[in-house]
Amino acid sequence: MEIFAELGWLPRAPNDFSDQIKALRKLDGGSADSLRALAAHALDADQLLKLVRLLDKARNYGQPLAGLTPFRLGLIANSTIDFIIPAIVGTGLRYGLAIECVTGPFGQTMQAALDADSAVNAARCDAVLLALDHHSYAIGSTPGDADHAQTAIDSALTQLDAMTGGLRPHCPTLIVQSVPPPADTLLGSFDAVLAGSDLNQIAALNQALALRCADGSLHLLDVAALAARVGLGAWHDPIAWNMAKQPFAHHLIPFYADALCRLIAAIRGKSRKVLVLDLDNTLWAGVIGDDGMAGINLAQGDATGEAHLALQRYALALRECGVVLAVSSKNTDEVARQVFREHPDMLLREAHLAVFQANWDDKASNLKAIAQSLNVGLDALVFVDDNPAERALVRQKLPQVAVPELPDDPAWYVRTIAAASYFEAAGFADEDLRRASFYADNARRVELQAASGDIDDYLRSLGMTIRFAPFDAAGRARIAQLINKSNQFNLTTRRYSEAEVAALADDDAVMTLQVRLEDMFGDNGMISVVICRTRGTDWEIDTWLMSCRVLGRRVEQVVLDQLAALARARGARRLIGIYRPSGRNTIVADHYAKLGFRLDSEDTDGGQTWTLPIEEAGAGAAAALFAAVIAEGFGAGEHADEP
Repeated sequence: MEIFAELGWLPRAPNDFSDQIKALRKLDGGSADSLRALAAHALDADQLLKLVRLLDKARNYGQPLAGLTPFRLGLIANSTIDFIIPAIVGTGLRYGLAIECVTGPFGQTMQAALDADSAVNAARCDAVLLALDHHSYAIGSTPGDADHAQTAIDSALTQLDAMTGGLRPHCPTLIVQSVPPPADTLLGSFDAVLAGSDLNQIAALNQALALRCADGSLHLLDVAALAARVGLGAWHDPIAWNMAKQPFAHHLIPFYADALCRLIAAIRGKSRKVLVLDLDNTLWAGVIGDDGMAGINLAQGDATGEAHLALQRYALALRECGVVLAVSSKNTDEVARQVFREHPDMLLREAHLAVFQANWDDKASNLKAIAQSLNVGLDALVFVDDNPAERALVRQKLPQVAVPELPDDPAWYVRTIAAASYFEAAGFADEDLRRASFYADNARRVELQAASGDIDDYLRSLGMTIRFAPFDAAGRARIAQLINKSNQFNLTTRRYSEAEVAALADDDAVMTLQVRLEDMFGDNGMISVVICRTRGTDWEIDTWLMSCRVLGRRVEQVVLDQLAALARARGARRLIGIYRPSGRNTIVADHYAKLGFRLDSEDTDGGQTWTLPIEEAGAGAAAALFAAVIAEGFGAGEHADEP
């Protein structure tokens, strides 16, 4: 099976797929859960179209689609994309997205971007994709003419800047595509060297596009990399282009749609965070309990041993990017740990793992325990196990957990897992490098809490230092990441891009807070973000979110104390708290009530407005649980005192 084109990491579509579609059609389209269950399979373009028709019927009949995140996507392309739209919408279900697509007229890319009244601009999309190829950028072969080639690239970038400039006032989240190089060459390998060749110019253009995305103002859909994975000859279909101006081969539609929806999910904070690994015949060949240390195969120079070592190297590389590693194995704990401690060829060690779980419980129960220990949702987990029965059990019991379908030969494990790109990133902050240690430290905090008899004694024993500062350039990437990834402890789930975060920091009518936390186990990094808008003598809390890994540590009470102190210093009389239910933030439904706010109004969608007079928001007792409360950068008279 071709891993990429056939979405080899997903289970095959059920044999009775058509019958299931018919059954759901009789139920007026079915529920969101039933649609997502079907979307979790490797579906071809025709099957995705059938799924979208079900979704449309469910919407028309008012079926509850709770759990799906609405997302309006604008599409501007110089090629025919109408045939891709059903695949995008159907694939979106796989990632918990209810996507609505808005397109510009064929061939009128510049008009669609620059006209404020165009369909794409008027729709106020959540994101706009500029699906442009070398035809749109007018990159043409000028062999040997370096100056002309550079002029063409500069012109292409000027065109792109004009389009993004026209779109940004209406939609700050913009996605651009890299350009697949041609499958056909003029002078063979020398095309890569020859200035002005198509290959040379497109490589330079793609590098420039990547640089424009480095600051977070744009997101990159790396279509050039997609084409390289399946092969340029397979990607470029001259018949499809000549007949219908289709940008790539028809059978690759699901592959393209999956990559796009995966990026949208990452923008919406739906990337995975934790890689949970089985042991026997996954991290090594053999069964440690039966074969013993001498009987398992991890040998370098042995084909089977090298395959399992490759998976370990891949896991370690992911950890360097901030992915949290854990182990879940049906094994005796001390026997399983012995391999990590004593086997000379073992690359992964206990210190690399946030949670080590070896017992004889079922894997579904163990994965729940891992999520609880790390204080993450089940939808943060990727579970890798060679055993088809274990994979099927977890998919059935815990559909939120991603479970790649592994091939029989372990040599293909890494390729299959990597192809799924579960840890797709929409940005990268310095704190991503430390995420694995954050969660490992959090697991140790859970152990300490379990051993403590009194919660206040436990919190004091952590030696917590909390720091407040306004938004700044250094923290901007992490601030935007938190805003777009936080779903549970997030009062309004409003989303802001890095560009919007920068604008908020410069707005005199906006007060911003970034909050960091340290304790005896280490630096938790940035754990909370608050945005307030001044409305006369009221401060309206536009955004208040917090990392779930610090829940239960009274952070929200100390944040309120700091917020009230800042508001009081600037003459505010009331704090206005807004709660907008999203389906995933029910844990903060009573957030303002717990903090002493009074309910002011409630709308038909469950949204609530809460008020708190500033004089009632005095310094609380929670500050005494912290070793230090420090505020810097707000101006004279606005620094909190250490307790």
